[in-house]
Amino acid sequence: MVALAAGMAFGCGNAPSAQAPVSPAASAPSGGNPVVAEVAGRTITLSDVDAKWQEFDGAERARLTQLLYQNRRNMLDLLVGDLLIEDAAKAASLSVADYTERELGKRIQKVSDADVQRFYDENKERAQGRSLDDLRQPIVEYLQSQRQAQARAQLVDELRSKAGEVRVLLDPPRMEVALGEAPSTGDAGAPVTIVEFSDYQCPFCGRVTPTMARVMEEYDGKIRRVFKDFPLPSHPQAPKAAEAARCAGDQGKYWEMHERLFANQQALQVADLKKTAGQIGLDQAKFDQCLDTGRFTAQVEADVAQGEALGVNSTPTLYINGRPLIGAQPYELFKQVIDEELARAGRK
Repeated sequence: MVALAAGMAFGCGNAPSAQAPVSPAASAPSGGNPVVAEVAGRTITLSDVDAKWQEFDGAERARLTQLLYQNRRNMLDLLVGDLLIEDAAKAASLSVADYTERELGKRIQKVSDADVQRFYDENKERAQGRSLDDLRQPIVEYLQSQRQAQARAQLVDELRSKAGEVRVLLDPPRMEVALGEAPSTGDAGAPVTIVEFSDYQCPFCGRVTPTMARVMEEYDGKIRRVFKDFPLPSHPQAPKAAEAARCAGDQGKYWEMHERLFANQQALQVADLKKTAGQIGLDQAKFDQCLDTGRFTAQVEADVAQGEALGVNSTPTLYINGRPLIGAQPYELFKQVIDEELARAGRK
């Protein structure tokens, strides 16, 4: 069942492994320089280990540092939730277990046969030939656990709003992401900038597109969105699709082409791209020449090189004020990070 559900929240490419090692520097105790090994009378200190770590690829170090932060943040959020639930249970004169059972019971929707069928249909390629009957019980258990977690998150969000300010002081890692002349929309002076490394042929990138549209609408004037091309080697049509969007941008219709490409990811052959250009009213001859001559090939390749230097290895990968967010995550996670960044900037 784990294999069947894997990848639902991530993206295309090779997502980071949850079992990856973490940076020694990130786990170093404060103060001092303890000896961590002895070899034939010689010693290796923690600072020696940290110095060796710095020799490794910067992108890999950045990825692992982010992984460590995300694991710590997940645990911090659970601890915050535990305290809020404990206080609410005390106020209701109930045990934590009884209060949790009562409140989650109000919020959890029962898994229906239609839910099971839908999940199976959406993930059939991962079923490895197993029938719905073979997988029914594991799917039910997975969906129930997922809804249990969602119900708890909803309860904690409600308790946080009633409890007043909950300050999270754990600093996230941030990456310096040069914007260059990448296509962008929104206020250039907005307090939050989202840089998105994406691939027009990646289905997960297509799934995050409506989420980004919602973000731009609900945080109007507070978000600048910057798009970077990161076509994966496994998606042969993605590079030309990226060039097509930029060619459309030459005629002032980048975002219109961008949306069309994600809306119909099955039509990304060169002939399809040219047909789409005509449908949105572009000068056909100028567009065709731009696409056929590879006018924007170098710019697309430069985006890929930049992404690789940052440690991008799957799409979509987004940076919210430099904070990595990997995969087609739900709107609620975007909202959490954006709200934290707005609070940090003194904006609401």
